[in-house]
Amino acid sequence: AAQRRDLVINIQYTYGTTGFPKGVMLTHRNIVENGAAISTVLGNGPADRLCLAVPLFHCFGCVVGTLATHGAGAALVLNDVFDADAVLDTIEAERCTTIYGVPAMFAAEVAARRRRPRDLSSLRAGIMAGAACPESLLRATAHELHVRGIVVAYGLTETSPGATMTHPDDDLELRATTVGSPLPGIEVRVVDPVTLADVRPGAPGELWVRGENVMAGYDGDPEATRAAITAGGWLRSGDLALRLENGCFQIVGRIKELIIRGGENVSPVEVEEVLRRHEAVQDVAVFGVHSEHFGEDVAAAVKARPGRVPAPAELQEFARQFLADHKVPSRIVFVDEFPLTGSGKVKRHELRRMVEER
Repeated sequence: AAQRRDLVINIQYTYGTTGFPKGVMLTHRNIVENGAAISTVLGNGPADRLCLAVPLFHCFGCVVGTLATHGAGAALVLNDVFDADAVLDTIEAERCTTIYGVPAMFAAEVAARRRRPRDLSSLRAGIMAGAACPESLLRATAHELHVRGIVVAYGLTETSPGATMTHPDDDLELRATTVGSPLPGIEVRVVDPVTLADVRPGAPGELWVRGENVMAGYDGDPEATRAAITAGGWLRSGDLALRLENGCFQIVGRIKELIIRGGENVSPVEVEEVLRRHEAVQDVAVFGVHSEHFGEDVAAAVKARPGRVPAPAELQEFARQFLADHKVPSRIVFVDEFPLTGSGKVKRHELRRMVEER
């Protein structure tokens, strides 16, 4: 029986936002244990009804959606495709109690409810995950969508997918500014990617994960597997993180997405958070582009609010109030929609190519 639990049951292809996807081999133990841990933290039970609109071919849907729901005896209310208005109508009609989604989905739902209010009072909790979760969006979800117990989960396909998570009864400030603490049975550390030593609390480093949620490896790629999982069983996430004194973690960017401009490190997440404060910005994605002088320069693709498209200079001047000059995007383009992976993450490499080819 123990051997059967460690057999690979699912191969999930990571949707590389900066490169090519790899086949992640997940075992029975990986996904069952992870679904149960997430369900426990969220407080799922037989009275819950989950409105699920994330794709079932992704870990968020097939593990957090199905296993974490059915294991608790809760009902699963499926949406064939994601449509913000249809999701809100489903919640109202079916009296759903929980909702999952990536940040872009919640942003669309907040906008849809502003256009046409619905009765969402049945909602008690939800999970926002899959990409960087803006603080302002989490607060809007809690107050405007009535998801008082909205939490943020952090993980990777390689971690089945959950690694850390906030709790529904945590202070909203903690839920809005961290990705919480490790899920039950999971270890997390923050490591200097060069020395491989643990860094002090508050210092940035690569987040490493160990536990029954760590994948069996990459399908047909032992070299990539050895690069990702240490001899001690630690998965190297590739994410830059901070460990806070309270035991919670903050994700500050991807190592591969970190922009190095003239020797200075720039975190896209930091720049995005600033630009989202501008009244005309609905959403933004920041990425590096080639520069003859600096090696890389900072660029931003902006989705403006309807009827309000600001000049790039206006956004740059706004950003300078909060950021050092080298972090202010030198190139700003406007898009109607972001190119997304099947799991809702922004394809930054496509945005980079689009800007560099102009």
